[in-house]
Amino acid sequence: MRPSSEVERRRLNESFAALCAIPSPFGRERAVADHVAGELRALRLDVAEDGAATTTAHPPAEAGNLFARLPGRDPDRSVLLCAHLDTVPHEGVVEPVLVDDGWESAGDTILGADNKAAVAVLLALARRAAIEGLPVGVELLFTVSEENALAGAKAFDVSTLRSRFGYVFDHASPIGEIVVASPTYYRLEAHFRGRAAHAGIRPEDGRSAIVAAAHAITAMRLGRIDEQTTANVGSIRGGAAGTNIVPAHCSLLAEARSLDDAGVEALVAEMVDRCYDAGNDPECECDVDVAMERLFSGYRHRPGAPQVVAAQAALRACGYTPREIVTGGGSDANALEAAGFPCTNLANGTLHNHEPTERVAVAALEGMLDVAFALIDAVAAP
Repeated sequence: MRPSSEVERRRLNESFAALCAIPSPFGRERAVADHVAGELRALRLDVAEDGAATTTAHPPAEAGNLFARLPGRDPDRSVLLCAHLDTVPHEGVVEPVLVDDGWESAGDTILGADNKAAVAVLLALARRAAIEGLPVGVELLFTVSEENALAGAKAFDVSTLRSRFGYVFDHASPIGEIVVASPTYYRLEAHFRGRAAHAGIRPEDGRSAIVAAAHAITAMRLGRIDEQTTANVGSIRGGAAGTNIVPAHCSLLAEARSLDDAGVEALVAEMVDRCYDAGNDPECECDVDVAMERLFSGYRHRPGAPQVVAAQAALRACGYTPREIVTGGGSDANALEAAGFPCTNLANGTLHNHEPTERVAVAALEGMLDVAFALIDAVAAP
């Protein structure tokens, strides 16, 4: 397939800016889902929406996953391309602006390039297909609630797919990087229940849940555990409105992730033990409830996996040097791989995802589109 034209590149940037301006934090994807579905239906494509909205929770999604097929000249070959519609939560209106040949947010919000840069690319691919056709079929999947532990992709039925493998464009790093391994991820929530007492008159009668939580946290191994493993306590909440009450309640939210399944399971078990140890400490004497959940499973591509080989060929064809990397982050590829469908996550050239400084260069956005076109050629090659 030929590289993108000037008209396609201009429309890609316009489409990207329009998508970013539509608020879509996970749980609130309806408006952007309707926009994307409308764009696809205007190309006379059938767009199906699954029931993911009824299965995702905390919060439930407003929309299901969107799925459409682009026909190819070879009816027996196709590839899946996937992007997610949601963003992380944010306050305020997203106003995309061009600064030094790159897209940024004009305010203090995220930009939403994660993952609307990829959404815009897939829509541009669909427009090309409607005019010129494709050598092989393309299955387009737009998921919801990716930022909520991949909930949308987990709910998607991979048995409906005709493709042998697929790609997501969801790694915020320079184009050329191919994620060949991604971690297993556990979330842990612990609740400490102590005894309230007047902090100035009867403090010895109280049992501080905050002290118990603090003991648990300081006893945990956190940060970079080894080359494959990390752990973090993301939040702690507890206490009452005033300072004169020994706090009876406190909770913490933590995570652990690793490319080593056995290693992360052992680390999570250790973190749970530290919570119970803190509750049993004579200084604390608190009841403790701990809940842990395996939110997604890791994967590692075998050497020479066909989707990796095709990605390498596509990147080289566009002038990029392919680089195989491992990551500590997850993507819809984790959920699809866990469901038995081979899928590879490709870098999309964005920077600082989930931050107010999020940015994507115009050259990276347009380069991603050319890589998508080249992927179709690579899949079509013998």
